[in-house]
Amino acid sequence: MTGKQRREQLIAIGRSLFAERGFEGTSVEEIAMRAGVSKPVVYEHFGGKEGLYAVVIDREMTRLEHTITEALRTGRSRARVEQAVIALLTYVEDETDGFQILVRDTQPGVGRGYSTLLNDAVAQVSHLLGHAFTRSGLDPDTAILYGQALVGMVSMTAQWWLDQRENDDAFSKETVAAHIVNLCWKGLGGMEKNPRLTSIDAPPVRLGSDKPPQPNAGTSTPGAADAASPTSANPEAAGPTSTNTTTK
Repeated sequence: MTGKQRREQLIAIGRSLFAERGFEGTSVEEIAMRAGVSKPVVYEHFGGKEGLYAVVIDREMTRLEHTITEALRTGRSRARVEQAVIALLTYVEDETDGFQILVRDTQPGVGRGYSTLLNDAVAQVSHLLGHAFTRSGLDPDTAILYGQALVGMVSMTAQWWLDQRENDDAFSKETVAAHIVNLCWKGLGGMEKNPRLTSIDAPPVRLGSDKPPQPNAGTSTPGAADAASPTSANPEAAGPTSTNTTTK
């Protein structure tokens, strides 16, 4: 085995162990044992467990960062939302070990972590929302708030699905994506220009209605989701409907 092949073998073994046991629960001894080498070989390639962990994190970050960035790069607003959600869930499904490592707390000495990736995603989403808010007459300064909320919702749901999908009655990736997009898109489409908390005595609102939300008195400002598409009168122009969220 060449030095490069040995290095790749150790990275693969380390990735598996870090996902299974975490950084603290993984030892150089076990990494070396699984690779069939002595401990000095691990130290020679990475300087120790910390060095190997940093390489694994950097590779996973690069892979997922590229996936999300490409998903948000093109398409109309709804299509971008769908593509980003599907991209993250596909990564969870195909690269489960990598996702498990990323969502754990980053160890000291590791420059980038999952929180860094989320911050980058928030910046991209907020930029897109800012333009949509301006066109719709909404306050673009609040785009960062909504970007945080949307990215946080998608990220936390992906972490939940990571565990839930092992059950016999688990939701499929497409179903999870459809419901996430349903909440994101319908929420953006019904945004109010000046939102306020309701009174405790206010009548209950029935959920799941197809009836569009009524605008505030004296305003007719479209939601950000409508404004994000220049052909908002045609729902198909903004992207596929919520019953078919898988992008081709």
